[in-house]
Amino acid sequence: MAHPRWRHILMESQRYALKALDEWNCSRGSYSDFLTHMHKAWHYLLHAEFRKDGKDYHYRDRKTNRYQMVDGEPKAWDLEKCLKVRFPDSNDLVRRNAELFVALRNKVEHRYEHNLEVITGGKAQAYVVNYEQEMTSHFGAEYSLADRLRFPISIQALTAEGYEEMRKAARKLPRKTRDLVAKFEAGIDPSMLDDPKYDYRVRLVPIIGSKTDADLAVNFVNLADLKEEERRTMVEAGRRGTVITRDRHVEVADKDRMRPSQVAACVESQLPFRFSVSPEHTEMWKRLRARPEGDAEDPYATDAKYCTYSEPFKQYVYTRAWVQRILREIGSVEKYRAFFGREPRMKTEAAEVQEAA
Repeated sequence: MAHPRWRHILMESQRYALKALDEWNCSRGSYSDFLTHMHKAWHYLLHAEFRKDGKDYHYRDRKTNRYQMVDGEPKAWDLEKCLKVRFPDSNDLVRRNAELFVALRNKVEHRYEHNLEVITGGKAQAYVVNYEQEMTSHFGAEYSLADRLRFPISIQALTAEGYEEMRKAARKLPRKTRDLVAKFEAGIDPSMLDDPKYDYRVRLVPIIGSKTDADLAVNFVNLADLKEEERRTMVEAGRRGTVITRDRHVEVADKDRMRPSQVAACVESQLPFRFSVSPEHTEMWKRLRARPEGDAEDPYATDAKYCTYSEPFKQYVYTRAWVQRILREIGSVEKYRAFFGREPRMKTEAAEVQEAA
């Protein structure tokens, strides 16, 4: 039985995706080839979707409405055009992630491929995961690539020494390449940069215990399927830094976190007016939804970029990013008035009151 045209296009997309992953996972693989093959994989995937849905994906002349021709064939949309049509919201993180790799494909320098591979690892993982999810959601689970892939074996990231080597490689990246990523991300809401659709990061924890023949080397955990206590443990683990060296786990819990009073003091030191835990700080975390209310059922439901819940101390602690967010929101008298709807308490006025007393 002859297969429809869209299926042939989809099979070509999968072929390129598998070649891309082989390049990434191979110790001698080429980052440029990974970018090129995943570019084609996404390109053919969206063409297959449009073809299946009966959507014309070819360029037309604006004046005559006739197809633009290349070598006797209608010219098909490039990937950037396909992404804009498939994901019309310019802030869609799947689109943003793919557009970043389109830009990298056009700019990558071969001699810095390894360095770039190190700093974009999480984003590349999201690039591939988004591809798989897009394909299975549109064409069905039978087209998944999961049964043809293996979890890569790695030693570099499992030792403190290997981690430091990766940090050195990242620092060697040319400024113009680092700037490319920085400028691209400047247009994305900071709170969205940690979304797995844009930057997919994972934690590896060895499984210890009895094993059955049905067990796999890698288990993917869906938080929604866990019991409440298990879910809290997993979420909190995801917010902490962990260095794994052989059998020892060194937890870096609440690193660089600040209590509310420390936040208030840090913010106030950079302003010409007073900023206190109450009322200013309390009003801000409530309105900006940095954390839940004190009586919330789930104290862990915070915006992890700005705030986390410390289980041992039963209190919320805040990040340096939260201090910067506050300063962006109310960092001048005009901004203070606009945010709180009242006049700030100027430091000079407060000093005069104290002297008069």
